[in-house]
Amino acid sequence: MVWWTEQKAHLKWLRPGMGVKRWVALLICGLALLVLAVAAVSRAGELSGLWARVQRLHLPIVNPTLEALVLFGAGSALVVWAIYGMNHAIVSAFQRADQAQVADVVYRHRQRQRGPKVVAIGGGHGLNTLLRGLKAYTDNITAIVTVADDGGSSGRLRRDLGMLPPGDFRNCIAALSDAEGLVSQLFQYRFGDETDLEGHSFGNLYLSAMTAITGSFESALEESSRVLAVRGRVIPSTLAQVTLCGEVLVSDDVPPAGSEAGGVRSRLTLVRGESAIGKATGRIQRVYLDPEAPPAYPKAIRAILDAELIVIGPGSLYTSVLPNLLVPDLAQAIISSPAIKLYVCNVATQAGETTGYNVADHLGALRQHVGDDMITTVVANETFIGSRPPGAGVDWVRLPAPETVDYQLLTYDLVDRQYPWRHDSDKLAQALMAAIGV
Repeated sequence: MVWWTEQKAHLKWLRPGMGVKRWVALLICGLALLVLAVAAVSRAGELSGLWARVQRLHLPIVNPTLEALVLFGAGSALVVWAIYGMNHAIVSAFQRADQAQVADVVYRHRQRQRGPKVVAIGGGHGLNTLLRGLKAYTDNITAIVTVADDGGSSGRLRRDLGMLPPGDFRNCIAALSDAEGLVSQLFQYRFGDETDLEGHSFGNLYLSAMTAITGSFESALEESSRVLAVRGRVIPSTLAQVTLCGEVLVSDDVPPAGSEAGGVRSRLTLVRGESAIGKATGRIQRVYLDPEAPPAYPKAIRAILDAELIVIGPGSLYTSVLPNLLVPDLAQAIISSPAIKLYVCNVATQAGETTGYNVADHLGALRQHVGDDMITTVVANETFIGSRPPGAGVDWVRLPAPETVDYQLLTYDLVDRQYPWRHDSDKLAQALMAAIGV
C-alpha cells in the first residue's frame, strides 16, 4: 500500500499542464540514441572485415564508426536540452519575478555556508545592525542575546507569562531573515491604543504563542528561525529569569551644615531593572545580575568555543552588552575560546549610561566588570560628520589619546550617514571581515 502511494505521487509529474512530460520524452529519446551509439561502437569491430569487402564492391552502406559518432552527438544534445528544459520548468515554479537568477542565489548561498563562524553578543538596536551586515558574508552566525530586558511589551509578557523577554530576540530574528523588509515591518508592528493589546508588538506576541505551542522559549526560537528562513540562529545567554541591578552615583544639591550656601553631596543608589537603570539620573558605577551566577545556556557555550570570531557589541554598554558577560560560565568561555575577540565601540554616547565616555572609558567599564583578559582588540569609528553632536545630550564617542592605548585599536569609517548616531551595517560588517582577513 505504501509502495503504491509513493508511485502515485511520482505519477503526478505526468499530469497535463505540468510542462515536464515533453522534456521527459526528449530525455528518453536522447538516452535511446546514446544506447544505439554504444551498440554501433560495439558492432564496429565485428563489421570491420565486412566493411573492407563493401568498400571493394563500392556499395552505399554507412560507415559504422561514423554512425556511432552521429548517434552519440545527437543523443548528447537531446539529453542536455532535456535536462536544461526540465530544470527551467521546475525552478521557475519557485522563483519570483523580483528574485535574482537561481545560479546566483545558489552561488551566494554556498559562499555564505563556507563563511567564518561568528558569535555576536549583545542586544538592542546595536546587535540588529551588526547581524544585518554579517548575514551577507556568512550563514554561520550565532547571536547571543541578553535576557535582562524588563521594559515595554517584553516586560509585560515576562511578568504576565513568566517567559524570557522576547523583544531583542524578535529584532534579531527579523534582522537575520531572508525576507527582512517584510518580516521587520510585521514583527515591529505595534497595536494601537484602541485595543487591549496596546503597546504589544506582533513579533513579541508571535514568540509568546510559539513558546506555548512548542513548550519552551528555546524551541520557539528554533522553530521561528526555520519558518522565517533565518540565516544563523538566535539564542539566549541564559534561560534563568535574571534582574539587572545597578549602583548609580547620584549628586544632590544640599546646603552644608552651618551654611546657607549651596553644596553638592553624592550618594550611591541601588537601581533594579534594566529599564530603570537606563533612566537613572547619575553615573553608573557598576551593574550586576540577580541572581549573580545564573547558568549559561549550553548551546551558547558550545558556539563560543567553536567560533572563529566573537564580536561583543555594539549596543547599550551597561544594559545590553554587560548583562551577557556577567553570566560567569559564558564569560569564561569567551576568555578560553581560541577565536578572535573584538569589542565594537558605539559611535555615540548614550544619555543616562555613557555620557562623556570615550573609547577608553567603554573598555575600562568592561574590564572593571569582566577583567582584562577578555577583550584586547577594540573596533571604533574614526569619522565624525562635522563637529555638531548627533543629538541632545549625546556626543560622539571620541578616540583616546594614543599614549593611553594599551590594547589594539582598529579604526574605520563606520558611521551611518542617514542616522549618524548609529553604525552602518555594511561598513561594520566589511570592517570586521577585514579585521579577520576575509
